[in-house]
Amino acid sequence: MTRKIIATDAAPAAIGPYSQANVAAGFLYTAGQIPLDPATMEIVGTTAADQTRQALANGQAILEAAGYALSDVVKATVFIRDMGEFANINAVYETFFTAEPPARSVVEVSRLPKDVLVEIELIAYR
Repeated sequence: MTRKIIATDAAPAAIGPYSQANVAAGFLYTAGQIPLDPATMEIVGTTAADQTRQALANGQAILEAAGYALSDVVKATVFIRDMGEFANINAVYETFFTAEPPARSVVEVSRLPKDVLVEIELIAYR
């Protein structure tokens, strides 16, 4: 099986030894996306909702760079710092996945890179 590394300037550059995404056997696997502005590499937003919007926009940019769309996403994993923000995150999430949303896990964690409130990884299939 071969894999293809995906890299785009429309999403934040990796801040460690990893790829933005890989494609293998028709699946696209993104690295966890945090709410960084791709141009400045600064954190966008101070609320979980604002950070969710930016993290999903970053994931969408990676999908599109690889020729995928949000409608191709089959699984999302959302890491959050506070389960009390679940409803606020959902309110933004559902604006990205409006029809036939993917399977999803939401996990509360004690800390995320750069102390952000949200990190999201996506798996897509085409």
